[in-house]
Amino acid sequence: MKKKKRLFLVLGAVVVAGAAAAAVLLGRARSSAVGGPVKSAQQASGDLVIQKSEVSSTPSFYPYEADGTKMEVLAVRAPDGSVRTAFNTCQVCYSSGRGYYRLDGDTLVCQNCGNRFTADQVERQRGGCNPVGITREYKAETDGTITMKKDFFEQTRQIFANWKS
Repeated sequence: MKKKKRLFLVLGAVVVAGAAAAAVLLGRARSSAVGGPVKSAQQASGDLVIQKSEVSSTPSFYPYEADGTKMEVLAVRAPDGSVRTAFNTCQVCYSSGRGYYRLDGDTLVCQNCGNRFTADQVERQRGGCNPVGITREYKAETDGTITMKKDFFEQTRQIFANWKS
């Protein structure tokens, strides 16, 4: 009887350890599901501050949470050297919940309609299936940082209401 009890305890421990490992691995998969680097930049104040020195020609993705709504900003260094920013959701497909972009090589691909988008188009292209650009009137830039205010995210969170990553 003691052997059976010990066997059940060992099996239970293995199941719990396996579930914990799966949770960790699935969490990591979500953080890299976009195919580019995921970085933390949300400050205690609620503002999002991006260090320009961390931004390269490969888009980086910055998760943000506004009043329980998960959002994401992408930043990329364009061929002209400027840092461009946009919400990681599509101007047309956002309400589908799948209108977000994943990185495929050097191209962003809408997961709803398949539209392909290059770094030099981020924040410049308007209308159609493109990431929602975050233009200079919605952010403050210094030589080293780009800051987007908490209020801005609270006002725009509805475009992520159906977001499924």
